[in-house]
Amino acid sequence: MLKENLVFFFFVFLISCSTDKSVEVILTGDVLLDRGVRKTIENHNVKYVFRGVETEFKKVDFVLINLEGPLTDTISPVNKKYIFRFDAKCAEDLKEVGVTHCLLANNHTVDQGLTGLRNTIENLKKVDLKFLGIGYDKKERLTPMILEKNGIKIAVFNSCLLKIENWISHTNGLNINTEDFSDLEIAVREFKKKNPKVYVLCVLHWGYEFKKQPELFQRLQAKRLIEAGSDVIIGHHPHVVQINELINNKLVVYSLGNFVFDQKNPEGKKALLAKLFFSKTEIKYELIDVAIDNNCPKLK
Repeated sequence: MLKENLVFFFFVFLISCSTDKSVEVILTGDVLLDRGVRKTIENHNVKYVFRGVETEFKKVDFVLINLEGPLTDTISPVNKKYIFRFDAKCAEDLKEVGVTHCLLANNHTVDQGLTGLRNTIENLKKVDLKFLGIGYDKKERLTPMILEKNGIKIAVFNSCLLKIENWISHTNGLNINTEDFSDLEIAVREFKKKNPKVYVLCVLHWGYEFKKQPELFQRLQAKRLIEAGSDVIIGHHPHVVQINELINNKLVVYSLGNFVFDQKNPEGKKALLAKLFFSKTEIKYELIDVAIDNNCPKLK
């Protein structure tokens, strides 16, 4: 009887422990591995660039970065003002420092054209780095990626709500997700209706560069996405930190700012790291101040 009681209490203990578990997710702003950051990498390495955050990355379950450019050794630039290209070997380096997912729905992933886009996918797949915000048709581009652990699921939608300079948005064919906001809203609503117990995280590349406040239309879009079923909204692109707020008690961060970047503007050297904790009953969060020192992020 004593043995049976011990087994029973141990089983209850395991259940109680499992219900307390959460899924921890880190999200960052823009990660640039070209221009001034390229020089830092050449003088040191990618691991050196992430040395101030690697420990924090490896504490959590998932790390989602906004990869602000294509991973390709082929030079095939499109005609635009700012053009980036990251060396293919950087994919393996990102994996090594703890990155698990690369968000590709932004205005620089297509800087090296379709060839660069295809190479980016191939290079990420080679090192088993997950990617999202891209697809071969509208349906695929608007299908979220599911993060799952401890019986908890988070559906991540990644969308670029900007007009892409000198890039044709194809209806069919490999492309980043630049579908209309109304289509994203519908996709979120339909997903949440079918999967009410799955958390929805929307990661948006939006807004205007160097503006310290989001635009009114962004705040209205955030409200609509929350009402459609989004549980958290995280944004980037402005290169500066913007406000965060609660809408219906749900977190909206309009811009995390940069993360790995080479801008000289003092405001461009301030950033946030979003740390989200998803349990079976609630979402908690921590917004950590980051200083970008000589292109490298460091937690304050």
